[in-house]
Amino acid sequence: MGWLLFAAFLYVACAALIVAEVFLPSGGILSVCALACLVGGVTICFRSSTVAGWLGVVVAAVMVPSLLVGAYKVLPKTRFGQRVILARPVRERGDALADGPELAQLLGQIGEVLTPLRPVGTCSIAGRRVECVSESGYIQKDNKVTVIRVEGSQVTVRVLDET
Repeated sequence: MGWLLFAAFLYVACAALIVAEVFLPSGGILSVCALACLVGGVTICFRSSTVAGWLGVVVAAVMVPSLLVGAYKVLPKTRFGQRVILARPVRERGDALADGPELAQLLGQIGEVLTPLRPVGTCSIAGRRVECVSESGYIQKDNKVTVIRVEGSQVTVRVLDET
């Protein structure tokens, strides 16, 4: 009976390691340790009896997928999960322009560089934030630019000369 308690402990350790693998970057070391605990638990169950061994295999076959689903689906919705998982960035609706005809209307418009274009960055054109590509390398923030080309979702800008 003592060995079966040790097998149950190995199953619990396996479960804890699987959940920890979701949150801690270990390069797979925690997964290997979880697999070792699982194999050890099943081996101990089979050494006890064949029925206990097959029961251990069934428990493992149900436990591992359930823990993975729980760790990836349910845990982020818990208070603990919300503290350890990064939140998605919040984008204001209507702030950025989508692909298509809206971008084509920007051709020839003048705007201002919001983030440095290295060569890609963000500009404010017609009161909207637009991801732009500079025609010729780096353009510093707060420079005035004009839209010279729109191809699909790529908006190409040229710095305006302040002469």
